Amino acid sequence: MNDKQKKPQKLKARLPRGFVDRTAGDIRAVNEMTAKIREVYEHYGFDPLETPLFEYTDALGKFLPDSDRPNEGVFSLQDDDEQWMSLRYDLTAPLARHVAENFNEIQLPYRTYRAGYVFRNEKPGPGRFRQFMQFDADTVGAPGVQADAEMCMMMADTLEALGIKRGDYLIRVNNRKVLDGVLEAIGLGGDDKAGQRLNVLRAIDKLDKFGPEGVALLLGPGRKDESGDFTKGAGLDKEQIDKVLFFVGITDYAESVARLAELVAGTARGGEGVDELNFIGALVTSAGYGPDRIKIDPSVVRGLEYYTGPVYEAELTFDVTNEKGEKVVFGSVGGGGRYDGLVSRFMGQPVPATGFSIGVSRLMTALKNLGKLGASEVIEPVLVTVMDGDVEAMGRYQKMTQELRAAGIRAEMFQGNWKKFGNQLKYADRRGCPVAIIQGGDERATSVVQIKDLIEGKRLSGEIEDNASWREARVAQETVPEADLVAKVREILAAQAEDRKRAANV
Repeated sequence: MNDKQKKPQKLKARLPRGFVDRTAGDIRAVNEMTAKIREVYEHYGFDPLETPLFEYTDALGKFLPDSDRPNEGVFSLQDDDEQWMSLRYDLTAPLARHVAENFNEIQLPYRTYRAGYVFRNEKPGPGRFRQFMQFDADTVGAPGVQADAEMCMMMADTLEALGIKRGDYLIRVNNRKVLDGVLEAIGLGGDDKAGQRLNVLRAIDKLDKFGPEGVALLLGPGRKDESGDFTKGAGLDKEQIDKVLFFVGITDYAESVARLAELVAGTARGGEGVDELNFIGALVTSAGYGPDRIKIDPSVVRGLEYYTGPVYEAELTFDVTNEKGEKVVFGSVGGGGRYDGLVSRFMGQPVPATGFSIGVSRLMTALKNLGKLGASEVIEPVLVTVMDGDVEAMGRYQKMTQELRAAGIRAEMFQGNWKKFGNQLKYADRRGCPVAIIQGGDERATSVVQIKDLIEGKRLSGEIEDNASWREARVAQETVPEADLVAKVREILAAQAEDRKRAANV
């Protein structure tokens, strides 16, 4: 029998599918963007709220436990009390739970915003991740569509605060009630037609993907895709299909509103929806938000299955180049609408609510395309090098580092193997440090430091051909009293900033 212990297997470092690591640049870009969004939301009188990543699965609404594990769309686990919990799928269902649980303490209307990660247990793909960030704003307890109009205006102001100019975005508004009126007018009203209505909603939700012809097939007999898979249709006849496609195909609301009102005439819900759209249009126009910013547009169909009234979507209208090298319109970066039924699930009484969600990663991509993100400079730290490892020397190095930090200068003391000084300068070079502070025993004895301008040194090194010239020039390096350390570093950093500014304007 071999008593020799087996060598332990080396663990393979691997990232789970559908997840990504975020680098310093990405994190700073998101922080820069979300700070601007928060400023707009706070300006409108909204307050922050944070809910946990986990909720009880039945509270999420869309997904319920199956016999073994509720993993359809969500990541779930069973607690020690045998209750199923899931990572949140969005930020709206947790808000509904919070409002219902704290209803007696909350001041209505309750105006709040949340930013955080949500999780989807779905097949990942290019640009499709299982964890991503959303930024939501909601008003709970406001039944009037003036709350929806305000949301649309806040979305427009948010995009402009992020540097997206007018003409490069559009907030488009529709109303689920109008579609309900259209469906009722073509004979799909009543509880017995609920399943068919749902099929119609799912069909028109594919408008962007399949176009009017594909949606017509899904509204009618069904559609076969390129692989041969057949999707059963909603079973509408040609006249019914034409009326549905007329509604979702409206591009000029003002020109079509009379015909639309005629189509839904006799349906209370449809008439109410048209009135609400007209009211929102009048409110935003009065506030100075014309159709170049907020537009009534019945072609907005995303989320109609979920929302109960007004629906709105933020769309970026400029062209970008996709992975195939094709010019395409960037498209949607967020959307929302009225969801009066979500909080009511917990309450047993009507609780009106409206809100929208921004897809942070997608919007960040758009801002990078426009050159509106990552423009703020992040200066790497000044490096205080270490020449000696005794307590007295280390104390001096640490004191210098803290003095720089106290003056608002980003700084670090070298924490690696200090005995090979050349490695410290290599570290500074790879890190992009602007300045190095050097103090050996001779300098310490006379209370001076050497300050090396690494940016200028790198530039000048290309102009010096031999080592003798290098030693004679003492490239971009000066000796100053310890007391002048902070002032001299500030002077060098200011000169570097001026150089960058000049280079940018060339």
